[in-house]
Amino acid sequence: MSRAAIILRGIVLGVGAVVFLFPFYYMIVGSLQTDPDPTIAGAIPNPSNLTLENYTNVNDRINLWTSLVNSGIFTGGVLLGTIVFGVLAGYAMAMLQWRGQKATFALAVLVQVIPFQLLQIPLYVLIARDYGLSDNYLGMILPFLINSTATVIFRQYFLQLPRELFEAARIDGAGEFRLLWSVGLPLVRPALVTGVLLTFIGPWNEFLWPFLITKDASKQPLAVSLANYISNVAASTDNPFGAILAGAVVLAAPVVVLFIVFQRYFVSTDLGSGVKG
Repeated sequence: MSRAAIILRGIVLGVGAVVFLFPFYYMIVGSLQTDPDPTIAGAIPNPSNLTLENYTNVNDRINLWTSLVNSGIFTGGVLLGTIVFGVLAGYAMAMLQWRGQKATFALAVLVQVIPFQLLQIPLYVLIARDYGLSDNYLGMILPFLINSTATVIFRQYFLQLPRELFEAARIDGAGEFRLLWSVGLPLVRPALVTGVLLTFIGPWNEFLWPFLITKDASKQPLAVSLANYISNVAASTDNPFGAILAGAVVLAAPVVVLFIVFQRYFVSTDLGSGVKG
C-alpha cells in the first residue's frame, strides 16, 4: 500500500473508533455529573461538576455488590454448562463416528432459529411449578445450561484439528476423554475463550427470564435490579439522568473489560503448535 493509502486507512479507522467509543465515553461522563448536561457540550465535563454520588444513590437502593454476586453466580453457572456440554458435544460431532451424527448437528443449528421467548411460558411452568426452583440460582441457570451456538463453534474448531494427532494418541492407548483433555483442549483455546465471551454477554444482560423466575430482590441479578431501580426509583432522585447512566456503566463495564482483554483470541489460532515443522 502507498503511504497515502496507509494514512487514509488510519484516519478512517480512527474516526470509526471515535464514533464507536463516544457513547461509552458519554455514558461514563454522564454518570459522574452532579448536574446533568444532556447536550453535546456535556461531553467535556467541568471538574467541579463531577461526583460519585450517582453510584452511591444506586448502591443505597439496590445493593450493587449483592446484585453483582447474583449476576456472577448466574453467569458462571451458564458458562460452566456451556463449556462442559459444548466441548463434549462438539468433540463428539467432529471426531467420533456414530449413527445420527449429521442429523444431530442439523438440529443443533436449527434450534438457534427458535426464539427463547417462545419457550419461556412452558419453561416457567416446568421449573417454577414442577421443579419448585423459583427464587433459586439453579432455576435461573437451567434454561441456559446448554448453548447450541457454542456447540457449533467447538465442532467447527475440532474439525480443523489434524486427525493424525488423535490417531497417534489412540495408537498409544489413549481413551477419548484423555484425547479430549490432552490433545483437543490445548489446541482449541481460542474457541474456548470465544465461547466464553459470546456466552457471557447473554446471561449477564439477561432480564426477562430472571425477572420471571425471581421475586426475591436478594436473588435478582444486576440487570433485573437495575431495571427495577430505573422503573420505580430513579425518577424520584435528584439526578435521574445520572443515576440511570451510573447503573448502565456498572452493567456494561465487565463486558467491555472482558472484550478488551481477550479480543485477540477471536482471531488467533494455536493449531500450528500441535504440528512439528
